Amino acid sequence: MLCFGGEDWWYHNRAHVDMQLMRQLARRGRVLYVNSIVMRKPNVGEGRMFLRRVARKLRSVRRGLVEVEPRFHVYSPSALPVHHLPGARALNQLALRAQVAGALRRLGIQEPLVWVACPAACGAALGLQRTALVYQRTDRYEEYPGVDGKVIREFDRTLKAEADVTFFVNRLLFEQERGECSNAYLLDHGVDYELFAHAENDRWVPEDMRGVRRPVVGFFGGIDDHTSDVPLVAEAVRRAPDLTFVFVGSASADLSGLRELSNVQLLGQRPYEQVPHYGKCFNVAIMPWRQNRWIEACNPIKLKEYLALGKPVVSTPFPELAQYDGLVYRASGAEDFVAAIRRALAEDNEERRTARRERVKAHTWDAKAEEALRVVEEAVARKASGARNVNR
Repeated sequence: MLCFGGEDWWYHNRAHVDMQLMRQLARRGRVLYVNSIVMRKPNVGEGRMFLRRVARKLRSVRRGLVEVEPRFHVYSPSALPVHHLPGARALNQLALRAQVAGALRRLGIQEPLVWVACPAACGAALGLQRTALVYQRTDRYEEYPGVDGKVIREFDRTLKAEADVTFFVNRLLFEQERGECSNAYLLDHGVDYELFAHAENDRWVPEDMRGVRRPVVGFFGGIDDHTSDVPLVAEAVRRAPDLTFVFVGSASADLSGLRELSNVQLLGQRPYEQVPHYGKCFNVAIMPWRQNRWIEACNPIKLKEYLALGKPVVSTPFPELAQYDGLVYRASGAEDFVAAIRRALAEDNEERRTARRERVKAHTWDAKAEEALRVVEEAVARKASGARNVNR
């Protein structure tokens, strides 16, 4: 299998759906995971953030082809962010295709199942010999900051039309776009259930969580302007000086206002395997999202991770929360958000913790990989027999 990933193995959190599914599928055969192809247009005006992105991408490329787990290989090809320039885009795609084809030859992989999680890989993916094509429509990447939305939408439409299966993880997006696909399937996200649900059985506690004043209101994951409502969080923190707010994860958003508040701890990114041990220290877990088209189409994996930990969850509203009625506290605005946190603290008990875990217990990544593989095999068989695909 060849996967054009939506993230970079070397510097992104490894909870993402494409990484998790490929790790499971590597138990069944050899996998080449190609780190995310840059989609953003160059913006030197970002200053240090721009230089940081360039530096880490160069470090990723220098690593070459690496077997990080048995039968699971990671590769970072050289590619330029020129998707908005038609002539340069074509040359870039040719160079990308040649590099990936070379990596496949080194691994002895011929005509792989090609899985595309990053729409910017469209041209390279379509030009490769393959057994089948899978498109993972996880997010509205055309809404991602700094990209050429028109070009990314073109890639998206092409992939949905050409793919043997297009997997969705969000019900709203699935209903809106299934008609654009040759074969659409709603897969939903999984969760590393054992890792999160059993974290509390391990007595180890991260050093920087020892002695933290309780109750702890926590968040883990990336903190970015297009997803996180930082002003809402800052106001909520000011309204609840008796609570400690802990944030675990990298941040591209400006957090200077939060750093000034005495009841906030910004711990930065931690290894994926340690994240549950931070989460088990939370009394309440939060998801303070912005209200925009990106969030409208989201289905955050961290929600299932929070529930596997057994933690009460407070979130700003988004459509996918309808699947978790009775398990998640919804709140809009800082005053409502703090009130929901206090309600979650007061109502938490062992019965509720058990119910949260039970809701996601069957949604393991192994189960999702089996489901995805079955759907792909059925699609390939129908294609071979000339049968018409049916969106599900």
